[in-house]
Amino acid sequence: MPTYHCTAPAGRLSAAQKAAVAEAITRTHHEVTGAPGYFAEVIFHSVAEGDWFVGGQPLRGDQIFVHGHIRAGRSAVDRQTLLRRLVAAIAEAAAAPTHAIWVYLAELPGRAMVEFGHILPEPGDEAAWAAALPPADRQRMESIGRRDA
Repeated sequence: MPTYHCTAPAGRLSAAQKAAVAEAITRTHHEVTGAPGYFAEVIFHSVAEGDWFVGGQPLRGDQIFVHGHIRAGRSAVDRQTLLRRLVAAIAEAAAAPTHAIWVYLAELPGRAMVEFGHILPEPGDEAAWAAALPPADRQRMESIGRRDA
């Protein structure tokens, strides 16, 4: 359900850091929103030197930009908590100062999204939604992220 696009200068994040950032985003989103971790997608994009500008000038210094697409319907307090915790978790996982982490959240209504072949529920309705799925779809979805899958 949530999809987080992480953009960093080419070579900035090692494979281990990418895995740590993906785990941190997944864990944080789950802890703050209650949405199951198997819903979270994290996609990395590398930008070549000279292809990233801030204020009309080539990027100078360290920066990681995260654009999260999440379902609408969460409280302002939850969104603020999610933002603060994402910045801290990403900074730690990427060994970056917090001022180098930029996070934007874009909210989409669940009824405007399809995942696992089904229109998504509103926040808080995940358990009932998952229980109503065909068993094969539910098992496939719930197996995501399990170490034994």
